[in-house]
Amino acid sequence: MTDSASPTPLLSRPCRRQALLTLPAREAHVSAARHFAADLLETWSVPASERDSAVLIVDELAANAAQYGHELMTLLLALDHETLNIVVTDSGAAVEHHRPDIAPDEHGRGTGIVQYLAQSTEIRQTRSGREVRACLRCSP
Repeated sequence: MTDSASPTPLLSRPCRRQALLTLPAREAHVSAARHFAADLLETWSVPASERDSAVLIVDELAANAAQYGHELMTLLLALDHETLNIVVTDSGAAVEHHRPDIAPDEHGRGTGIVQYLAQSTEIRQTRSGREVRACLRCSP
């Protein structure tokens, strides 16, 4: 984990605060990502309502990374003035949009939740996997 004001390759400009957590891409580690985010955002004095939205976004993105990633998932939290960037990367291939073994009402809600809570979202395929970014306005 890092907590610094230095730039990172995932963000194009320096930010006030940032932290990085890398975990195995396993469902059992999703709660660790969620607790890490909750504790860190409380330390950064992010208001409770905005912290709750951010933690829910982290939970959904980490769950997707655990499901589709192969080895590792990385969570980057970067707070810059009034914007919190939440970036989750994994080593998975392109996102599967439909799996016939999962009922439609039990699949795909996480992405909708993230899009509803975040001001913007972006999914990109990288050389090593997938990167999902959500930006949330918050007042530290």
